[in-house]
Amino acid sequence: MQERPRPRSKTDLFISFTLLALQGFGGVMSVVQREMVERKKWLTTEEFVEDWAVAQVLPGPNVLNLSLMIGGRHFGLKGALAALAGILCVPSLLILVIAILYAGIEHNLAAQGALRGMGAVCAGLILATGLKMVPALKNNPMGRLSCGVLALLTFAAVGVLRVPLAWVLLTLGPLASVWAWQQLRERGAP
Repeated sequence: MQERPRPRSKTDLFISFTLLALQGFGGVMSVVQREMVERKKWLTTEEFVEDWAVAQVLPGPNVLNLSLMIGGRHFGLKGALAALAGILCVPSLLILVIAILYAGIEHNLAAQGALRGMGAVCAGLILATGLKMVPALKNNPMGRLSCGVLALLTFAAVGVLRVPLAWVLLTLGPLASVWAWQQLRERGAP
């Protein structure tokens, strides 16, 4: 059996997450999925979906949570800190520089238009990544239909009804967890 790719060192983790963060304008989920699953192959699609789900429900930014999980999985606490430093250091310095520069042109219509235009691009990236994650649901113990219903309910609650995300997670999350647990139990999974 061939050994799966993994980070070569804590420096590799730091550099990988720095480069990942520098690509993620407005949201990094699509970039993380492409880098960690498709390019580096540190995660399978199923592992990414599961880890992203956990990162999503933990407090704090989901990409930071995911970086801690991946770094910790490979190099323990030091790996988690290396991945976290990679995701934060250079981008934080860049955002400070951008904030200083933007302060001088914040009322410029071209600058405002550029920022608003990027919103549509980010929405497209998120949608594309969501569609890439759908095949991973074929192995989900709840089944595709249940996953689809939960996805639609979540979209309707957050996107249409504007229910705060915390309430959606606190209601649909436990329902989905209990349903998945029930399905696993019926199948006799460990």
